[in-house]
Amino acid sequence: MDSLMKFATKDQEVEYWRNLAEKYKQELEETKEELEEFQVSSHELEKELETQLQHEEKKSKELTAANSRLQNECDQLREKLQKLQSDSHKRMVELEDNLAKVDGHKKELQKYIRELEQDNDDLERAKRATIVSLEDFEQRLNQALERNVLLESELDEKGQLLDTVQRLKDEARDLKQEIGVRKHQELVLKTSGDSLPGVTGLPMQDSGYAAQGNTPTTPTTPMGKVPPTPGLANGGTPSTPLTASARISALNIVGDLLRKVGSLESKLATCRNFVKDEPRNKQIANPSNSPR
Repeated sequence: MDSLMKFATKDQEVEYWRNLAEKYKQELEETKEELEEFQVSSHELEKELETQLQHEEKKSKELTAANSRLQNECDQLREKLQKLQSDSHKRMVELEDNLAKVDGHKKELQKYIRELEQDNDDLERAKRATIVSLEDFEQRLNQALERNVLLESELDEKGQLLDTVQRLKDEARDLKQEIGVRKHQELVLKTSGDSLPGVTGLPMQDSGYAAQGNTPTTPTTPMGKVPPTPGLANGGTPSTPLTASARISALNIVGDLLRKVGSLESKLATCRNFVKDEPRNKQIANPSNSPR
């Protein structure tokens, strides 16, 4: 381009090249200044980068040491984790075994509980049946007690009747002895009347020889059913003789009393056998309802 420029005069050309040279010179100086500034700034930057590099190297060494330490810790933690995993696996297996055992034991307990509930129901039914049987037994026992009370009253009456019979037996014996005495007296009177015909129709006074030491004392008459027995006079002779009707009535009363005593004894034996056999028969008939 410069070779193509054409100048009118040489001075213009010289002036042009001089201005261009100054321009380039000025640019060169500016470039030198910029270069110096760039060198200074680059030197400062280099120092700063060196400082940063040292700092970064130091930091890198620290990080490397920390990394190695953390790597060691990581290895230790990995070993611990593996150990914990193995322990937890073993523990889990043990817990699963225990869970299976517990489930089996739970099923057995549930089965046992159902059996216990069934047994409880059976026991409650047996209890209700036992209560019913006990109520029936109490009712029968009360009836038996009432019968026993009646029998005891009848036994008391039997005792009284036995005492009465004994007294009547004694009285009958006394009556037999007195009849014998009277027969003896009548025989004496007859023999005396036959020996003394002049005084046959006259009553003779009993001498008391035949009854002396033979006539017993008369017992008291029980319950007013037997007619009074003749007492003895001061001389040992009876005051009034017994009639045949009185003797017959006394013997009839004694026979009736003996029959009553025999019937009471048979009733008492029957009731005793009934009271003894009734609980035995009930236990044999209902063995399942007996109290445990």
